[in-house]
Amino acid sequence: MSSRIEQLIDELEEYIESCKPKLWSSSEIIVNKDDIDDLLRELRMKTPDEIKRYQKIISNKEAILNDARAKAQALIDEATVHTTELLSEHEIMQQAHAQANGIVTTAARQAQEILDKATIEANNLKMQASKYTEDRLAELNVIVQSAIQTTAANYEKTMGALIQYRDLIQSNIRALRPVEDLEELPLDEHEDDKDIDEM
Repeated sequence: MSSRIEQLIDELEEYIESCKPKLWSSSEIIVNKDDIDDLLRELRMKTPDEIKRYQKIISNKEAILNDARAKAQALIDEATVHTTELLSEHEIMQQAHAQANGIVTTAARQAQEILDKATIEANNLKMQASKYTEDRLAELNVIVQSAIQTTAANYEKTMGALIQYRDLIQSNIRALRPVEDLEELPLDEHEDDKDIDEM
């Protein structure tokens, strides 16, 4: 089952695909700020939970290793008990000694194999969890960066269009007034121009 972060990323991609293209543009779209803010807000809230879940997987490494150590110790303890029982029989002392050494050697080898396997599995879990988290954060970074660029471009184009409309309106006003009236234009019209240019 996919995580909530993956679902949110899918929803973001679907939302972007469903947005209408901007007039006369093949690469720009019209984005509803409230909709994309809602998706980004939920993604921001869910990301720490996902990271904690994979940190928990990583922390299980110690549990895996402890379990392996316990199994290895149990094998060694069993071998030691068996060795003691064999050595307690005087007539088969030599045979018991040889068998005991073999059991202890086998138990130690098996214990090492269990520890090695557990270590490899724990390291694999840690790498997978880290890679998954890194990939999700990289995808999120691309989406947010794209949203920032789109918003900035739209703002600049909107301001440019508003300034052109204002200039056209002022030009029309001047065209309607006699020359003597133009000399009496209030100074604050020029102040308005300055304020808009500085935005």
